[in-house]
This record gives sequence, structure tokens and C-alpha cells, in this order.
Amino acid sequence: MSRIGNRKIAIPNGVVASLEDNVITVKGSKGTLSLKVNDLVDVVIGEVIETKAKNDSKEANINVGTMNSLITNMVMGVSEGFSKGLEAVGVGYRFQVSGNKINISAGFSHPVTVEVPSDLKVEQVSNTEITISGIDKQKVAEFAANVRKVRPPEPYKGKGIRYKGEHVRRKEGKKAAK
Repeated sequence: MSRIGNRKIAIPNGVVASLEDNVITVKGSKGTLSLKVNDLVDVVIGEVIETKAKNDSKEANINVGTMNSLITNMVMGVSEGFSKGLEAVGVGYRFQVSGNKINISAGFSHPVTVEVPSDLKVEQVSNTEITISGIDKQKVAEFAANVRKVRPPEPYKGKGIRYKGEHVRRKEGKKAAK
């Protein structure tokens, strides 16, 4: 039995959850998120939100844990929000945020422009650091991964775009012949 599926999700103050036609909607101070509930899972909303399997099949058990995690992320997103930090490491590597676009100078002969989705917010902390924030955890992480994909960190000098606090495993490189 899934232990994650057995978690009871506490509903913070200011957050309202409702279930209609197998779609759960969570409203909070930061916005509204909705999700279609899997047919093998029952969602019970009261003082807390509970997820239960409709039958004892393995697939139902797997989906109970998944739905519980997704609903937990929705509740956290509309109440607190999610953020992901990126930093550019290397000589001349920098970010420039202007409106809904990010211009990235990452060692190419041209700057790379990435468009920010409308439901995400990007703040420029410094020339080499940005913070991506929003209410949907999946969208925040996916957009951060797409920005990182422009120039992932390389293992020899460590140059590239990395997540804030990410450790890049370094390689030694060639040794001089003796």
C-alpha cells in the first residue's frame, strides 16, 4: 500500500478546495489551479484532503500516491508559490531580463532569447542570477530546465547555467606526459 497516498493534506487558511465532475480546484491568494482526478482514485475534501484507492489493484495504489503529491503541490502553490534560482558561471555569461523575455549571453556568437510563459515571473537578482517563480511547480521546474538547457554546466571548467546551489562534478582533464 502506498504510504504517500495515505497522507492527509492540510488546507491552510485562505485556501479553498472543491471537487466537481472529477476535477479538483484549489483557490488561494496567489491564484487558482485545477486538476482532473484519476478514475481509480477517490478524493474526499473536509477539514483535510484525503485520497483513497477505489479498488485494491496495483495501478490504483500507484495513482493514489501520485494524485496525493499533485494535490499537495497545488495547495502549496496557491498559498506559498514555488521558485527556482539559476546562475550563470563563466566569463561573459549573463542574463538580461526585459519584459517577458530573457536574453542569455552564454559564450555563443549571439545572445539566446527565451520567452517567459505568461503565468511565470522572472526576477533578475544580478547579472548572473535569476529567480523563476509561479504557482505551478511543474511549469516552474520545466521552464528552469529549458533555460538551463541553453548551456548546461560542463565538467572541466564548470562553466554554464546551473541551478542555485547545484554541485557540478568536476573532471581533471588531460595530464602532461612524463
